Amino acid sequence: MNEKRKIELLSPAKNLECGVAAITCGADAVYIGSPKFSARFAAGNSVEDVQRLCDFAHLYGAKVYVALNTILTDEELKETESLIHTLYKIGVDALIVQDMGILMLDLPPIALHASTQMNNRTLEKVQFLEKVGFSQVVLARELSQEQIASIYKSTHVLLECFIHGALCVSYSGQCYLSEAMCGRSANRGQCAQYCRHAYDLLDANGKTIIQDKHLLSLRDFNLSNHLESLIDAGASSLKIEGRLKEVDYVKNVTAFYRQKLDEIFARRSDLQKASFGKSEYDFIPKLEKSFNRGFTSYFFTGKREKMASFLTPKSIGEPIGKVLTVKEKSLLIDTQEVLNNGDGFCVIDNFDHIIGFRINKAVGNEVFPADRVKVGKGGMVYRNFDQNFNNAVNHSNTSRKLAVSIKFFETEAGFNLNLICENGLLCSQSVVMSKELAQKPQKENIIKQLSRLGSTIFYPQKVEIETSNDWFIPSSILSKLRQDAIEKLIELIGNQKVNCRNKDLKPTQYMKLTTDYSDNIHNEKSAEFYRSCGVESIQPSFEKMPVKGAKVMTCKYCLLYELGKCRKNGKSFVEPLYLQTGNKKLRLDFDCKKCEMSIIV
Repeated sequence: MNEKRKIELLSPAKNLECGVAAITCGADAVYIGSPKFSARFAAGNSVEDVQRLCDFAHLYGAKVYVALNTILTDEELKETESLIHTLYKIGVDALIVQDMGILMLDLPPIALHASTQMNNRTLEKVQFLEKVGFSQVVLARELSQEQIASIYKSTHVLLECFIHGALCVSYSGQCYLSEAMCGRSANRGQCAQYCRHAYDLLDANGKTIIQDKHLLSLRDFNLSNHLESLIDAGASSLKIEGRLKEVDYVKNVTAFYRQKLDEIFARRSDLQKASFGKSEYDFIPKLEKSFNRGFTSYFFTGKREKMASFLTPKSIGEPIGKVLTVKEKSLLIDTQEVLNNGDGFCVIDNFDHIIGFRINKAVGNEVFPADRVKVGKGGMVYRNFDQNFNNAVNHSNTSRKLAVSIKFFETEAGFNLNLICENGLLCSQSVVMSKELAQKPQKENIIKQLSRLGSTIFYPQKVEIETSNDWFIPSSILSKLRQDAIEKLIELIGNQKVNCRNKDLKPTQYMKLTTDYSDNIHNEKSAEFYRSCGVESIQPSFEKMPVKGAKVMTCKYCLLYELGKCRKNGKSFVEPLYLQTGNKKLRLDFDCKKCEMSIIV
């Protein structure tokens, strides 16, 4: 019989609170920033908080991955090595890394995951990383279902794929725009998000084609309707982006995908979730209720679609209707939705202007903005903050519990209680006592007392009673027996060991003999690694040695296609085209053979 494939729902954790919320809402794993050297500079966490998260996650067989995915200076390597040993000792399950110099350090036997910052978008690259010794590879978001399937068929390493959240317009790890513009390196966790800025688009003659639009700002990724296809393509870890997102976002999005995956597993006997426990929600998760710029499946289906969010890089929310009537102090909205005091809205008018506002009061479909707003009749209305939904999520009593089978049976000296957890662990607790026949039936009371698990992380799946007679057993004894067994089971779960790497890291032939700045070699240890992999000529990182006229961004996204001017259809502008913001001018380059767009400084 074929073994079931374990599918992991991987959620982001800005901090300990978000990590605990993600696990509680059903994540099989979470990824969190290390105290330093994480690709989200503003999302570092203390060692103590990471350890608390590990302790909590491991109760459910869930894992904690720590992002240590910046490129490092030579001076930072010693501190990084020490930090890795500390993270291993506190129970971290894996590290997400970008810098190959880390592989040349004295490492504990901890699993390494290849960050998407490594630009993992070809079969050759993934095969290389597998041979080197990575246990999981985070694939580029730009890959299609067909490309993922091709990689899966020719490798054995676990494949991690994004399913939701913000999109980098550039291939990850290949964006140097922030470094070029203001000296803040995305590869060092300090991206200034120039892709979310407003630009003018100019043609070769200096003519303004588009003015003041967010031409590089993409909608948010959403594969909620393609999960089964992604799994069948070979993904084993499904990743939600959002290590800067707040706890309400993490709860809602994690709960939504947990329910979607559980529906798939319920009818697929070949699949199972990667951790234990069942989450119970007291809110109905809905993706449109959380921060989003509109959604796109990006390139997953293999078909190009419109994927930009030109009007704003901020959250648009869910469409709810149109402006019906404009009054002096209020608006009437043609909607079937229930509107709440404190809701937030944005209206897109017929001229593609976007107006955002909060309301003080809602009476039916009439809303009273906190400040005076200028909107016209017929404008499309989006709700980007649902006060009631947000309150429900933030104050939810969602819980996650492990199933236990309870078996109570008679022994020669008294009685015994066995607890068998869904994770396979068994604990046994006995009581020595004399036996005397009861004056009334005891079975119902025994089941009642042993099933009282409400304040614990367990719930009773079934209760079996095996006794030779109807013996009298005081409720106090049954209660003590249950409490002692639960404490012992929790201790057993807490003593479970971290899964260590089962193969050594080793150099293997790299795909090319010469590297350039796009390989992000920022320290001597990294250079040493690539030399050991057969590289003969090494160019340092862009951050270390900027290259004049370099491609500072390479994208699968194409502005020509987005504007309906694809060269293949003979509809292009007068080129070269330029993006301008302030006094900065960036040249666009289009490689139609590769179907890529680049930005040149």
